[in-house]
Amino acid sequence: MTQARWSLAMRDFPPDYADVTIIRLPTGAPTDPGTWATTTFSPRTAPAWVRVALGLRQLLVPLIGVPRAPRETFAVDEVVAEPAGGEALIVADDRHLDFRCGVAVDATAGLVAVTTNVRLHNRRGRLYFLPVRALHPVVVRSMLKRAARVLAA
Repeated sequence: MTQARWSLAMRDFPPDYADVTIIRLPTGAPTDPGTWATTTFSPRTAPAWVRVALGLRQLLVPLIGVPRAPRETFAVDEVVAEPAGGEALIVADDRHLDFRCGVAVDATAGLVAVTTNVRLHNRRGRLYFLPVRALHPVVVRSMLKRAARVLAA
């Protein structure tokens, strides 16, 4: 029996919210986790409805006292390379919440996983996260599947 390996997204704090989205690694797609993270979270490759939702987020969050997300929010902060892939980590902390996202590639298993970990700080964070909690799994799956199509081409 092998020991379980936790995502880098889980190393900094215990979650108030966490989820994992896993897809098959497309044949011929790169195994570099940084490439997967950058492609998955790029506005250029995001589905149109996700771009609209993120645009609405930018318009509405100031109404509850949450700052707009800067363009570099989803930039890769760290990559841990392994022979069969590895994991890229995205870190974004703010007054209302802390966010970690690990994008892991396991070429041996033929899988790509996005692990999200969120720690909420206050009422603003909890209010902000109400709709996000409901939409997050659908948004991430849609973005990851689009990245798979782009990277398999």
